[in-house]
Amino acid sequence: MTRDARAFWLRAPGEGEIRSMTLPTPGRGEVLVRTRFSGVSRGTETLVFTGKVPADQYATMRAPFQEGDFPAPVKYGYLSVGVVEQGPDGLRGRTVFCLHPHQTGYVVPAEAVVPVPDGVPAARAVLAGTVETAVNALWDAPPLVGDRVTVVGAGMVGCCVAALLARFPGVRVQLVDADPARAGVATALGVEFALPAEAADGRDLVVHASATAEGLQRSLDLLAPEGTVLELSWYGDRPVTLTLGGAFHSGRLSIRSSQVGTVSPARRASRSFPDRLALALELLADPAFDALITGASRFAELPDVLDRLSSGRLPALCHLITYDGE
Repeated sequence: MTRDARAFWLRAPGEGEIRSMTLPTPGRGEVLVRTRFSGVSRGTETLVFTGKVPADQYATMRAPFQEGDFPAPVKYGYLSVGVVEQGPDGLRGRTVFCLHPHQTGYVVPAEAVVPVPDGVPAARAVLAGTVETAVNALWDAPPLVGDRVTVVGAGMVGCCVAALLARFPGVRVQLVDADPARAGVATALGVEFALPAEAADGRDLVVHASATAEGLQRSLDLLAPEGTVLELSWYGDRPVTLTLGGAFHSGRLSIRSSQVGTVSPARRASRSFPDRLALALELLADPAFDALITGASRFAELPDVLDRLSSGRLPALCHLITYDGE
């Protein structure tokens, strides 16, 4: 593999570009990866693209191999799958996942890549970072057998959570979204679908992932007494207003946050970050996850793709970026 590479950069809020670069020679304990696919995590990456990362969250929001600083210029992204061209014998030739920005190739420490299981297609493996978020969420607030659980927000994260919940015995799952077109995705994942006004109430657990104040309020409204809303949304610099004068106190309702930047306290003593990511890749053997990849574009088109995703002209859950021939 040539060590010439190209990377996507946010030049200024709302303005992306492709930059050329030369990769360093891999050292001892490093791997040279040729990228095959990357995924655009629509919610987070469009906030980054439009410059809406709050200043007090700049450090928290840094991606593992990010270059530059928010708001721009910055190289950002974290869903990359490629083939190891150079590196230790046990990794050379393997398809691997890495939390790396959108780039045609890269050199990283060998421990930063996780082999993709043989039963998981490389294109589907770009979802590993989002499934990892869902795994961590369900470590934070695991359902009990027979629970009634709703996921509000059928975006990339919400759908991954719903897909995992569908595997729990006796758990009745409803996926709620304002877009009726998400009903087809719910069917593919094996869960019920409802519009917000038609959602079932009396829920033991509601996982909120719509990134809207209205969605969070509806999540609270759907809870049974002493139920919990697990908040996965990230709002950037937008304020959130709730009405808490109703059943919030009398029903002893709870709102709990979950964030993938740390391993859930429930598993922190026994699971590492690589363990969690490896588990996410194993779970992607289920072909139901293919319903989350809703479009594909070539790497060279990425500046336009992110512009269209940010403006809403391009609807998507996970948008796949392909690198063969760029």
